[in-house]
Amino acid sequence: MFEEFPTIEIIPLDKLVVHEWHDDQRTPALVERLKSSGLLQNPPIVSPFKDGTGRYMVLDGANRTTALQRMGFPHVLAQIVEPDAPTLDLRTWNHVCWGLPPEEFFSGIASLPGIRLEPLHDEEEAFRQLYNRTLLALIQTPDELTHAAIADAHGPAQHIHFLNAIVDSYKTHCHLDRTRVRKITALDATYENLSALVVFPPLTMQEVLDACGAGELLPPGVTRFSVSPRALRVNYPLEQLASDQPLQAKNEFLARWIQERVARKGVRFYAEPTVLFDE
Repeated sequence: MFEEFPTIEIIPLDKLVVHEWHDDQRTPALVERLKSSGLLQNPPIVSPFKDGTGRYMVLDGANRTTALQRMGFPHVLAQIVEPDAPTLDLRTWNHVCWGLPPEEFFSGIASLPGIRLEPLHDEEEAFRQLYNRTLLALIQTPDELTHAAIADAHGPAQHIHFLNAIVDSYKTHCHLDRTRVRKITALDATYENLSALVVFPPLTMQEVLDACGAGELLPPGVTRFSVSPRALRVNYPLEQLASDQPLQAKNEFLARWIQERVARKGVRFYAEPTVLFDE
């Protein structure tokens, strides 16, 4: 077996909790693809809550989780990662938006109750305040002006409420991509009709776990979890997950299934970062 092998187990599907809002419109198409293939290609990544409930937070794979729940599966194959694992990384996506006039984009946020936008002229200071969590987000418009979104948030739950309000104000009115870029000038050559760049503050794993455990969902497309090694293209048969066998029996079958694939060299470990072009 490999020195570093991902922890893959079959766990109760009703114990999985998503941490962000997701697009329900994508679920029916995914249900059809799962039915057609009969396989779960990439298992969701989950992390256990340490609250004695036996629940897991879904780090990656919310749509797969929702699709399987819609299909009535009792169990799911998942990659389990401890919340304090050194190979687990959480980063924050920013949102590049286009197709909506900048003034409409800006006014949509400015009109939100409890949120005010203030111009910032010192870029270094703006990012310092963002990372110190004294600002909700930074809004950069194509005229290269930066505004701070500010609210008097009392506690993490209210902070998340305001972040959701900001994203809700534009997510259905313009095109949106996730990006790691922090300056809108770097996007001019890639996007036409730029509306704005929304830069979000960093989050910690414990903050996301606490929010999710309390039932607070983060805005879509803000968190980016990565883990090494990552189990991909497992292509596990859905019929095994759907069967009425006890959970222990399913995991015993899974262990044999993995051993067989390792024995016939059907599992490959990439030690270096890999870019795949056949997804």
